[in-house]
Parts: sequence; C-alpha cells; structure tokens
Amino acid sequence: MRTIDDLLAAQGDLRGRRVLVRSDLNVPLDGARITDDGRVRASLPTWQRLLDAGARVVVCAHLGRPRGAPEERYSLRPVHARIAELLAGTTARFAEDTVGPSARAAAQALGDGELLLVENLRFDARETSEDDAERGALADELAALVGGADGGGLYVSDGFGVVHRKQASVYDVAQRLPHAAGDLVLAETRVLRRLVEDPQRPYAVVLGGAKVSDKLGVIENLLRTCDRLLVGGGMVFTFLAAQGHEVGRSLLEADQVEAVRRSLDAAAERGVEVVLPVDVVAATAFSADADHEVVGVEAIPADRMGLDIGPRSATLFAQRLADARTVFWNGPMGAFEMAPYAEGTRAVAQALTEVTARGGLTVVGGGDSAAAVRGLGFAEDAFGHISTGGGASLELLEGEALPGLTVLERPRSPRWPARP
Repeated sequence: MRTIDDLLAAQGDLRGRRVLVRSDLNVPLDGARITDDGRVRASLPTWQRLLDAGARVVVCAHLGRPRGAPEERYSLRPVHARIAELLAGTTARFAEDTVGPSARAAAQALGDGELLLVENLRFDARETSEDDAERGALADELAALVGGADGGGLYVSDGFGVVHRKQASVYDVAQRLPHAAGDLVLAETRVLRRLVEDPQRPYAVVLGGAKVSDKLGVIENLLRTCDRLLVGGGMVFTFLAAQGHEVGRSLLEADQVEAVRRSLDAAAERGVEVVLPVDVVAATAFSADADHEVVGVEAIPADRMGLDIGPRSATLFAQRLADARTVFWNGPMGAFEMAPYAEGTRAVAQALTEVTARGGLTVVGGGDSAAAVRGLGFAEDAFGHISTGGGASLELLEGEALPGLTVLERPRSPRWPARP
C-alpha cells in the first residue's frame, strides 16, 4: 500500500491540493454529547500531517445506522464541534449535506491547511448499497468534491473501523482517485498482523461481549495461533451451557451450543487452554439497582441473569495473563457501564497494563473494549495498542480479505498526478 510518506515524497507539499480522507468517527453519543472521543483523537495525526503539508482536507465519515436518509440524532455536528476544539487554530468547516450544494460549496471554498467535515455518509443510501452502480455514482460525487483524478484530487483511507466494508467511501472511491493508506490504517494493520504471523508466547486471547455467534469465525482461526483463550461477557453463557450448566435468564444463544462444543473440542485437540469463569455476578434484572449476588457457575439461579464475571474469576483471569507476552482482548467481561458489573472488565484491563509494563504486547480490540478502558480511567499508553475497529479487527484476525485494504493493495492505478 502506498502511504502518506510516499505521497509527500512524490508531491513535496500539498498546497492547492484537495484530499478526501475517509475517517472512522462513529463515536458513542449521549444526546449531543460525545461519551468517548477516542476515534476522533485517533484520526488527528493523519489530518494534521496533511494540513501541515498545505492540503485542503475533506473528511467523510459515518455515525450510527441511519436508514439512508438524514436523521438528526445521527448528525456529525457534535463530532465537528469536537474536531474544532482539537484543531484549535485551524479552520474546520462543516457541510450540512454529504455531496450536495453545501458540501460542494464548502469544498470549493477551502484554503490551504483548512479542513471540511461533510455530513454523515449513511444519510445517502448509496453508501452501503449492494449495487455496484449505485455505490459508484456516490463515489463519483465524493471524488468530485476534491476535483476528481484529473483535477489533482487525492484519497487517503484512514477509517480502519470500516475497511471490512465494501462501501462507496471505502472501496469504490479508491478506484477513482490516486490513493494512500493513512497512518492509522497502517498502524492498525501492522499490529494486528503481528498477532497472526509472529506473536510472542505465551499468547493469550480474551474474548467477551454479547454474542458468541459474532466471534465463532475468529475463535476458529485464533485456536490455530493462541496458547490460551479466556472467555467472559454475555457470550460465556453459551460456553457454560455447552458444558452442561444451567444459566438462568442469562444471555444464551441456544442454536450455537453445538458449535461452541466443537470449538472446545478443537481447543483440546490443539492443546489450547480455555479459561472460563468459575463464578458470576447474577442479578434479577439488567439494571444497576437490581438485586445481585455472586454465585458459582454451577449454581446460577433460574430467575437471575449473569452480568459480570465474579471476583474469583477475575483473579483466575489475571493469573492466566500474568506470564503472557502477547494479549489480544476484544469485548468486555460484563455490563461495565453499570458500576456493579464493571469489576471483571476492570480486572482484565489491569492485568493487561501489567503485561505492557513487563514489555509484552497488549492489543485492545476496539469497540466496547476501547470505550471500557477509557471509561474506567485507564491511561491509553498503559496498553500497547488500542484499536479503533472492533469488527475490522476480528475479521482481519479471522483471516478474511478486507475490501478496504485489498483495494489499496492493487497495482498503483490511477497514478498520482504531477504537481501543478
């Protein structure tokens, strides 16, 4: 993949050039308040390098899952406000549409070293269309915002969290403009590929989150490379059911129990240690105020649901991470947003910081895990790498070809234009 370093070496500076940057700004919101700005801050270095080189930067991104039309609750206006704060001293404009009159006028008005954020890409149904022609039409309009290939426009792909999607702004526009991978995409792929190709051992994987069905593919692939698999979160109850335990009203994917049994058998055959909780925090309802108690996994009451791993499990997990040289973690151990069910996630995060301090590589695999470590007060530099892409991270580790990366790895066409 061509990089920003390659781009700057070829072009010298980017004064007078418009650059379309696909970023991942899908941040969690509480009304109009951003509750975790990690993805915005992770995008800053790429924008800043381009701005420092004099580029006129047009940023496109999505937020949430609108149904192909504008929805106020998914507007990128709060994100723009945060960008303006973080880029204090730099002109940061906002377009009220994606490729319409507001976006076209604002892109034309950009000066050197200025930035424009256009409105939510998914307000346009063509962004996620499965029809190549529909996506291509939107890609043409996005490319036109920066003048198209003939007008010196360039494209930088820096939204790692969406590179597993074949979408207009991720895949199709890269076929229309001279392109490069942004610094965030490069950092993410380099770290995650180390986990697949050359992990230092012992190599432990910690998986949590709600659904085991979302992670069976990556579990199958990781069982070929890891030494230990630690499982928590809502998905663990399908594992416990596969071992014959009753799980009460806990989250259970009954149709996945047999698949989980096969995974456990495969782990045993390959000598991979699977570590499951020995106790859980079981509550009468999904609420911070609900009555809750710690029970053994063999004694979950029929009228309660497990919402976190228990204290003995937290100690066990920390012990099984103590000698690890590489750890990949994706998914919280419980409903960490509610204080009574946050301690399992806190214990895993603390264990990872200690692995990092000993010189090991720790990778927090995006999504809720990244939000959890920040929300629980851990410093980002206490971990080796905090990914911005939950689904993309998992698919890369699963061995899938990611459309947003393969399109960047193709032969170098279209060519970068000469400096004007």
